[in-house]
Amino acid sequence: MKPIAARTRRAAPCATTHAHTAARALGPDRRRARVLTRANGAATRLTTRVQDGLEEAVRRPDRGDISTTTVIIWVAAVTGAVLIAGTIAVVIAKYNGKLAGL
Repeated sequence: MKPIAARTRRAAPCATTHAHTAARALGPDRRRARVLTRANGAATRLTTRVQDGLEEAVRRPDRGDISTTTVIIWVAAVTGAVLIAGTIAVVIAKYNGKLAGL
């Protein structure tokens, strides 16, 4: 068998750079500027989104709000389901020993 020559690791240039690596390469002032730019962009997008929503609410005030009757029906349905499940759990817990032989 021939001995295999030791390979040396060479740093290959990356096509993409990770954000934390790029931020480390920048100075503190440039890093701060980048963070502020992103924060300003996010604030602008959020403000625009809220304004669009308010304009839509003014333009269409009846945007399908849930009525009180619908809420009462849903609360009754969920309460009934919880009561039924609780009753089943209590009955199974009470008669668990007697049901084991079935």
